[in-house]
Amino acid sequence: MGLVGALLGTAACGGGDGGGTPQAVGEDDFSEQGDPITGGTIEVGLEAETNSWLPGEGTFGNPGTSVAYAIYDPLVKRTEEGDLKPYLAESLEPNEDFTQWTLKLRPDVQFHDGTPLNAQALKTIWDEYLTVPTSNVAASLSDVTSMEVVDDLTVQYNLADTNAAFPDVLTQSPGWPFSPTAAAAAGEDAGANPVGTGPFEFVSWQRDSDLVVERNENYWQDGLPYLDGITFRPIPDEDTRLASLQSGDIQAMQSLRQSTIARARDLEGVDNYEYLGNNSGGSLINTTRPPFDDRRVRQALGHAINQEALIEVLGGTGLTPEATQYFSPDSPFYSEDAAEAFPDYDPERAQELYDEYINDPQRSDGQPVGSPISFTYACPPDPSLNELSQLYQSFWSGLGMDVELTTVEQAAHIQNALARDYDVQCFRFSSEEDPYYILKDAFTPGALNFTGYTSAVIDENLEILRSTTDLEERQAAVEAISLDVSENVPNLFTGYTLTDIAVQDEVKNVGGWEFPDGTPGNGVPGATAMWGHVWVTD
Repeated sequence: MGLVGALLGTAACGGGDGGGTPQAVGEDDFSEQGDPITGGTIEVGLEAETNSWLPGEGTFGNPGTSVAYAIYDPLVKRTEEGDLKPYLAESLEPNEDFTQWTLKLRPDVQFHDGTPLNAQALKTIWDEYLTVPTSNVAASLSDVTSMEVVDDLTVQYNLADTNAAFPDVLTQSPGWPFSPTAAAAAGEDAGANPVGTGPFEFVSWQRDSDLVVERNENYWQDGLPYLDGITFRPIPDEDTRLASLQSGDIQAMQSLRQSTIARARDLEGVDNYEYLGNNSGGSLINTTRPPFDDRRVRQALGHAINQEALIEVLGGTGLTPEATQYFSPDSPFYSEDAAEAFPDYDPERAQELYDEYINDPQRSDGQPVGSPISFTYACPPDPSLNELSQLYQSFWSGLGMDVELTTVEQAAHIQNALARDYDVQCFRFSSEEDPYYILKDAFTPGALNFTGYTSAVIDENLEILRSTTDLEERQAAVEAISLDVSENVPNLFTGYTLTDIAVQDEVKNVGGWEFPDGTPGNGVPGATAMWGHVWVTD
């Protein structure tokens, strides 16, 4: 998911084995699915528009990724159990020390324009689009020193160092092959004319209005897709999108807002395909700036907040559990010990820690003994986030802290995080990526370490994650990192983010996609769907 996926949803709450088994939280009851039916079209309401549909150029958040799965096929995807498995690729194998990964393509696959999907096509995409300086994924691919063509259907990724988590990169836009022939012909307009291998072919795009796709009659998976076509419509307003579903103006919609999901559950004739992933809401704490360079202050912030009340403000009561770490309870990397170690709601303990800091003659902010801590809490100008900020303020003011609230437009909000130009600010954490990438970005030197927090424990266990695919070893390494984060509190959490694709009940099998060999897939993470496997009954 990377930077874009982690940041675009700021306004909402909340390698080997990574994402875990998807679980619907709540009713988890769908209408009778029946047997697949071929034909029909649907309209899908998205929470936002995407700037470009070309990997390396497009900022593929949750809405863009859902559209992309109609046009492109991912080389690698996650199974129901959270394992990485080739999808468009036939195989992906490492050498002994995970410094080389050899990928073999399926034979006789073509892009929508008739260009063959072969090793040379992957090589051209890699060299001319994904790794050029203007590519927005070049940084995430920097560990790969080169891609080499082995034979007509085989390429080899050469890495600068050991990386057992590398296959996770190919689940994202660097692993969505597009026709290099079509991209070269379209030039600067390639992002507005996507050509993939996917179940649907691009027809038209009117920015901020609709994107239309139609069945790929030459799709490499026999029998798919079931639908004749799909129209994707960005409808940013949650109320409007839900009303459009209820009226039948659209037949499917995505939402990452807990209050919207609660209302969607109450609609007659609507099925909800929910997913509780690792993503959660919370707050960044700038550990490089006094007084937040002192662990006592960070722990006091954590013990002072009532997560249940924060989740209620965001409409998540009864839908989402309190978050305590970067991995949700349905992830194989969730740690009960880390959950117990994370600061719980304990105002008395918070007061003790705060008083200990402000009365310390050596306090890091240089202020006189006994003087209160003063800082700014920032959030984008969303009504629910305004109420959330006020609740944070009340918790911390109760300790004697002087908390000023400020609203910052989302683009500037993200830039402030990148530059560490903030005290404490609301944010969103984690993704369905491999834990190595999630935790490396968050806690090693670099632009994506928004809090500035690092530790020897984290570094040591990241090396383990980088060098093995053994699940138990990786789980132990993640737990050690999660325990370190629970103790040192570089960030706070509210609740995990429940996501939903709500559909009129004639739309079937939204979460039931499979790999070509019949292995069940991981459902609808982040409200994204594999639309080639969906059908309608009338």
